[in-house]
Amino acid sequence: MAGELAGVAPSILAADFARLGEQVAQVMDAGARVIHVDVMDGHFVPPISIGALVAGSIRDQVHEAGGVLDVHLMVERPERHIADFVAAGADSIAVHWEATPNVHYALKAVRDAGCNAGLAINPATSPEAVAGLAGAYDHLLCMTVNPGWGGQSYIESSTAKIARLRELLPDGMPIEVDGGIGVVTARVSGHAGATLFVAGSSIFGQLDPAHAYSEIAAAAAAI
Repeated sequence: MAGELAGVAPSILAADFARLGEQVAQVMDAGARVIHVDVMDGHFVPPISIGALVAGSIRDQVHEAGGVLDVHLMVERPERHIADFVAAGADSIAVHWEATPNVHYALKAVRDAGCNAGLAINPATSPEAVAGLAGAYDHLLCMTVNPGWGGQSYIESSTAKIARLRELLPDGMPIEVDGGIGVVTARVSGHAGATLFVAGSSIFGQLDPAHAYSEIAAAAAAI
């Protein structure tokens, strides 16, 4: 994989797609090395977002800057789509515990393709649910809002959940948090044990995405 899963990961879900390459360059010039791609299918979550073609369109730009393309599949039966995102240049692919009866198979398919395998869990899913998948994934993505919509507020009970996950997971395993992440919530979730902070509207929804990224990154680094 091109780099590490750590720091602040700007989510292109909130980007201006008419200026996608330009905005990705802005945050990467400011120091971002993980670019997050939120994929929604209109079934697992109500909205439809983007697919492998969009991920592939920024693959070379991200990799040439030494970055990681971090794909989050909010889709039913994610195992059916892994090969497409591998071909599109994904370095990391997260699949939802709730999205398939074949989650072990899906995670193995990600690893077998040479990608970092992420297990994602929704706010209502207990931290203890991940125990049965021990050893099957490389990082844990904890949703801190209900998946499907950008711009939501951080669910306050997520902080205790992150802390419990930190107790349950192996030392050094990255915990990615996604939803409502800004300067304050990056600091709060980081103190609880998060190590990778997905931020969409709090970066690309701002007048100066590079400055917004830098502020959140500084808050996360100060933990």
